[in-house]
Amino acid sequence: MTKTRTEHDLLGYKEVPADAYYGIHSLRAVENFPISGTAISAYPELVNALASVKKASALANHQFGLLNDTKKDAIIRACDDLLKGKLHHYFVVDIIQGGAGTSTNMNANEVIANRALEYLGKERGAYKELHPLEDVNMSQSTNDVYPTAIKVALHSKIDNLIKAMGILQKAFEEKADEFHDILKMGRTQLQDAVPMTLGQEFSAFATMLSEDRDRLREASLLINEINLGATAIGTGINAPKGYAKVVGKLLGEVTGIPLITARNLVEATQDAGGFVQLSGVLKRVAVKLSKTCNDLRLLSSGPRVGFNEINLPPVQAGSSIMPGKVNPVIPEVVNQIAFEVIGNDITVSFAAEAGQLQLNAFEPIIVRNLFNSLRFLRHGCTTLAERCVVGITANRDDLRDMIDKSIGIVTALNPHIGYENASAVAAEAHKSGRGVVEIVLEKGLLNKEELNEILRPEALIGE
Repeated sequence: MTKTRTEHDLLGYKEVPADAYYGIHSLRAVENFPISGTAISAYPELVNALASVKKASALANHQFGLLNDTKKDAIIRACDDLLKGKLHHYFVVDIIQGGAGTSTNMNANEVIANRALEYLGKERGAYKELHPLEDVNMSQSTNDVYPTAIKVALHSKIDNLIKAMGILQKAFEEKADEFHDILKMGRTQLQDAVPMTLGQEFSAFATMLSEDRDRLREASLLINEINLGATAIGTGINAPKGYAKVVGKLLGEVTGIPLITARNLVEATQDAGGFVQLSGVLKRVAVKLSKTCNDLRLLSSGPRVGFNEINLPPVQAGSSIMPGKVNPVIPEVVNQIAFEVIGNDITVSFAAEAGQLQLNAFEPIIVRNLFNSLRFLRHGCTTLAERCVVGITANRDDLRDMIDKSIGIVTALNPHIGYENASAVAAEAHKSGRGVVEIVLEKGLLNKEELNEILRPEALIGE
């Protein structure tokens, strides 16, 4: 039989596995919340962020004379272990939970306390020597620890997404350079419009990513504001005067993030606006990324009876019944990521709105959805870049043929022959199947030299 130790809380006594670093509060939460099947340990950035908060808090409590050297050193050593990736599997509570994140905070307090007890030469569960709540959670509440840890964790995930978007942006930029001299027909409402280059089309994809990377950097600035030191509702009860300023500065030093203590801690403790703003930007990224993938699928459609302007690299067989079929599976998976992120944004919005009075109890679902959106988008960007964009090729001959056959070039003649004449030429070309140039020459609207000058590639694409 598994050895156990007996722990107690306000509900009574419970047996906890003797070798576990978590305790009774975590065990009850595991039993209460069999929801997603995904434990906090699946989000290492959050575990590290919790360790950083507890480390900064121990340093602050020691500075205020509330925590002696021995306990402070033991707690810090335990936190450093977590920051090195140790003991993460003891963060066993489901990421989705009731209680505004209390179970997550309890899990962190217990793991850190029991690891610290080991450094003091004591057995796990010997809380008279060093207590999860009285020592590790000193001068804190879940209501300031949890949102602060979320924001610290989000920073690294935002940075990772920005880097991944940079990889995809560079891939599109390189294709834009490669395709800079390939003329094609641009389209509006899926109808022939005016000439452009394939390079311009791919450059637009790159620019969209560049702009959204800037929007992410702006959103991350709102995540810099923390409420650590606010304790229960923002009044700082049970924390020494001046604690918020001190612990905020120490947390900035521990994490290397330019954190700012909120000016109004009561407001900051109940506000989820920063999370809503970030989620909205992630939705923006997802929508535009999905639109790009729609374009890639259209441009590569065919290969014989579609657009067939570009070729996506084949990465797997496309059908169990149609031999030789290859599907645009990479853009398709990124489309699906976008659908998930858009749905996540709706959840974040509802959860933020559902907060009442001095606290939002629904931050666990906000955490889960923001983290998943960031992770999915990061993997989607790198996958799209490495498994698709870098291998795209252009069908130059087909694109040139489309230009020659297109009625769209009549738009370039409009300033020279007038809208009425241009419309008549377009109508006749469409009806007869003849080329625009041939009809313009036949009608004597322009001579060959004038046409050659107007229809130069450089003139057509505005370069």
